[in-house]
Order: sequence, then structure tokens, then C-alpha cells
Amino acid sequence: MPQASPRGSGIGDPERGSVTRRDIDIARWRLAHQQLLTPILTQPGEVVRRLGAVQAQDYAGAKWAVGMRARGAVDAVVEQALSDGSIVRTHVLRPTWHFVTPADIRWMLALTAPRVKAAMAHYDRQLGLDAAVFRRSHAALTRALRDGRQLTRAELAHVLRRGRVDVTGSQRLGHVLMRAELEGLVCSGARRGKQATYALLEERVPPAAPLDRDAALLELTGRYFATRGPATAQDFAWWSGLTLADVRRGVEIAGRRLEREVIGDETYWLARSARSPRKRSRTAHLLPNYDEYFIGFKNRSAIGKRLNSTDIVMGRDALTPHVIVVDGQLVGGWKRTLTKTAVVVELRVRADLRASEKQAVVVAAQAFGDFLELPVELRRAPS
Repeated sequence: MPQASPRGSGIGDPERGSVTRRDIDIARWRLAHQQLLTPILTQPGEVVRRLGAVQAQDYAGAKWAVGMRARGAVDAVVEQALSDGSIVRTHVLRPTWHFVTPADIRWMLALTAPRVKAAMAHYDRQLGLDAAVFRRSHAALTRALRDGRQLTRAELAHVLRRGRVDVTGSQRLGHVLMRAELEGLVCSGARRGKQATYALLEERVPPAAPLDRDAALLELTGRYFATRGPATAQDFAWWSGLTLADVRRGVEIAGRRLEREVIGDETYWLARSARSPRKRSRTAHLLPNYDEYFIGFKNRSAIGKRLNSTDIVMGRDALTPHVIVVDGQLVGGWKRTLTKTAVVVELRVRADLRASEKQAVVVAAQAFGDFLELPVELRRAPS
């Protein structure tokens, strides 16, 4: 592992108190690296490729996560990228959906799918899903989807039943389709109205040269620390689903492409090419609940100390499940509701905000409305 000395990156020393200088600096770096301060990319696919993967079980929220990082993007543009296959949605990294690019999906599955399958093995056994069931299901899915056909989950449930695969209950069907994704058999097709569809990956995604394991580790390691650094090895292991041994191997292969920062008893990594972000006026963001700024780290303590409640940090606030961030610090939650003429944004602030911070939150809400191309109705959620 490279032992580069600190280079004066601007990451402050730890201090005691609520929000420390270290917390402020880490948040500022991460905001900049995740394209949340001054986006330079314009295409949704470019954003996803830069980030490596974007968690996407909340489909609408994941589109907003991509859109806020692409300069001038609106919901329809991100939707079109998903419809035309510039971005695909599949299970990868961990047992949940992510957006990835066609160029990355095969090597990323080869690197991370074995760990996901191992994590799901216990649940598969509980559901009575074994190798024979998966063989039958894969054969049925292949027959149904070949020649460019794209089918919904309900349609595939019917296909599987005809193929002698019991998919009674949502969990069993979900696990069968997840395994087909992890095997690289299927991925997302174009949306049909509000319904997701599935397509054969080999037909939906152009061929790509395979990467050997070290090359794939290097690629994923570089993407992660370039867009989420400063971050620890434990953060990367959490996000990627890889073992710490794999993570350390990735850092070793990356060599001098990464910079090491030792702060207290923690070792952080970031891309050597990173530049210290400029100081900016007050910023606020309304992030979706699975945004990479939040979910991409095992330890989120550097961004959660302003909160008067731990509900947001722990993901327990069902009334306002998404997160409000001011200057990189979590300060509350929000909820979106679409009407025929507007988007209603309910805010639940869990920190004491200055007037300038409150105004920044209003601006952030308007940015969400601009993305949806709808006027915004702001409301305060009940405490």
C-alpha cells in the first residue's frame, strides 16, 4: 500500500464539539467530488459513469440524484437515458438496485456479483430456491425476452409459472429476477408507462472487452475515491460489497493515483488529482434518501452532527424520508408529493438554521421543481 505523506489538502485536524473543522472540510471535499457544488458534466450517463454506480431502489429519487449532478438536466432527460439504455438498472455491488452504464455493467457484475449471491444464499434456501430452480427460471426468461422483447415484472411472473417456476409471493419472484440480473442474464429495459421492464442483457448492452480482476479492482477503486474521497477503506468496502482484503488490494494497485490522509486514528484516501474545492457561499441540497453523498459511506458521523434527532441519520423518519443538507451537513428531512399542477415539498428541519441557510433550502427546493419542470409548493411537515 502506498505510504504517501499528507500534502496539506485542507482536511483539518479533529476537534471536540458538535461540528468540527474536520467535519466541515470532509463535507466540502465530498460535495465537490460528487458534482454537488459546480457540476461540470451535462449528460446523465456521464454522471453515472463518473460515480461508478448510483443506488436506485427509489427510482424517482435516483433520477434526481443523477439529475442534480448533470448541469441543466431535467427529469425527462434522465428518463430518456434510461429508456435508450445509456443507463441501465440492475442489482450490483450490494443486494439492491443501482444505475450503471452499459460499458461498466459486465465487469462490475463479474467483480461484485459473487459476494451478493453469497449474501443472498441463506434467503434463497429459505425460499426453496436452488440451482435447479434457477436453471428453469433462466431458460424461461431467455425464451420470453429474446429478439428484443421487454416484459414487466407481472408478465415475467406469468412466464415463470408457465416454465414450472413457483413465484408465489413477492419475495420469491424478486429473488429469481435478482439472480438473473446477478448472472448477467437480464437488466432493465425501457419503462412502459410507470412500470419497469426487463430485457436480455446481451441484447440491451453492446459487447465489451472483459477486465481481469485486478483491472476491475483498479477501476472501481479509482472511481470510488475520486468521487467520494476523503473516504476510508471501510467506507469503500461498505459501498462496494467487497472484502477489506479486496479493498486493500485495490488501493495497492492504484498506487500513487491515490493520496493518503491520516487524521487522528483514521486513514482517508482521495484521488491524487483532486484539487481543494473553492470556498463558496451558503449551499443547500434536497437529496434523495439513498443519495450517494449519504449512502456511499459506512461512517456518516462527519455530516450528521447538527441534527437534533438521529432519525434522519438512521433512516427512521418515514414522514420525511429524504434528507436536507446545508453546507454538507444533514439538517433535516423532506418529502415529495406530485399533484397535477405542482410538486409539494414538505420540509422537516431538525437543526437550528440561520436566515441565510433557510433561504438556501428554499433555493434547493426550487432546483428540485426545475428538475421536474413543475412549480413548487413548500410546506412545513408536522413535528
